[in-house]
Amino acid sequence: MVNKTLNYWGPGFEEDVININVGGLRRRLSSSALSKFPDTRLGRLLSCDSEESILQLCDDYDVSAREFYFDRNPGFFLYVLHFYQTGKLHVMEELCVFSFCQEIEYWGINEFFLDSCCSYRYHERKLESRHHNWDEESEVSSVDTSPDEISDINHDLLRYSTLRCGNVRKRLWLTMENPGYSIPSKLFSFVSISVVLVSIATMCIHSMPEYQEVDENGNVLDEPILHKLEYFCISWFTFEVSSRLLLSPHPRKFFTHPLNLIDIVSVLPFYFTLLVDVTMGSDSELGNLGKVVQVFRLMRIFRVLKLARHSTGLRSLGATLKHSYREVGILLLYLAVGVSVFSGVAYTAEKEEDVGFDTIPACWWWGTVSMTTVGYGDVVPVTVAGKLAASGCILGGILVVALPITIIFNKFSHFYRKQKALEAAVRNSGKKDPEE
Repeated sequence: MVNKTLNYWGPGFEEDVININVGGLRRRLSSSALSKFPDTRLGRLLSCDSEESILQLCDDYDVSAREFYFDRNPGFFLYVLHFYQTGKLHVMEELCVFSFCQEIEYWGINEFFLDSCCSYRYHERKLESRHHNWDEESEVSSVDTSPDEISDINHDLLRYSTLRCGNVRKRLWLTMENPGYSIPSKLFSFVSISVVLVSIATMCIHSMPEYQEVDENGNVLDEPILHKLEYFCISWFTFEVSSRLLLSPHPRKFFTHPLNLIDIVSVLPFYFTLLVDVTMGSDSELGNLGKVVQVFRLMRIFRVLKLARHSTGLRSLGATLKHSYREVGILLLYLAVGVSVFSGVAYTAEKEEDVGFDTIPACWWWGTVSMTTVGYGDVVPVTVAGKLAASGCILGGILVVALPITIIFNKFSHFYRKQKALEAAVRNSGKKDPEE
């Protein structure tokens, strides 16, 4: 088919007609029409002076017949032909938007030439397809866990081959780290969750007056049974964090993991208060140090965060908040602006009514409660202007809070699927030889 004796155009070719054959569809185009668009694929044919340059633009050609062959969509070529005749490009409805983009990119036609009747619809479809593809990519990436994460897991497991009793340590570490790894790991997770719940229940019961004992100096003492339960729970927590530290393939990396830091924080307040009680006593004369001790005792409430180790949902929530700081920041900014504006309006309307709107800072509490749609009702406006301001505050709060929720929810779904996939990868990595 290729005529190798002719590798350049003859003189006067610009005044002639060439034949274009696209997938069997044969059409004739004048060189004058092509020369109006020299940057397009067909327009660049006019400037070719060798066989190599021609073959870079078409699949085959016959110079004697002045016919060029393209293995492309023949239906779309009718739109290309109409473009060369009128200078306007129309969207081919039968093609998806990205196939249409690929076609016009192949023919060298810019989106700028889209006619006004198709331009808006084309860009709208393109934007919708991008959002749809983002959701699909998020779902795929959450199911197909990141290779870097899998590589890190396998790298950690490989370290056990160089350690003493490495195989046993690896099994124990996987049992403690992944609740779904085996039946013993599920039992260990169940016991750990039970101890956390018992610890929280003990702390809550201890705050009730009927379960408190007072000595002759008026100091509050722990009820004996609750005291023993507290020691049992702290012993379990200490055993848990110590075991994880000893079994960890990376002791230094152990202290950088958020869940491990939560485990450490959950036991440190007990030992700090115990050290203070042993060295200085638990008398009320400790002053500020005694207040610090009370704060540390209240820090036991953070033990509830230990449930995140055994809950995919809590870990996904933490990852969502970590990666949604922009959306959360926007939400807080909107709320701050709305609270400031409506608090000022409410103060102006209600300052003379003596109903709790005495100062603008005092109105911030009302604005915060109203915009977040909590509505305690402890402070309410009584004037018509104040009620109108309250109505605007409530409606504005509904809109402001709802705006970033969809984005945050999508990210939560993404990280939840990713956590589930990562857990499955850990189980699979632990049950096969990492060297494979």
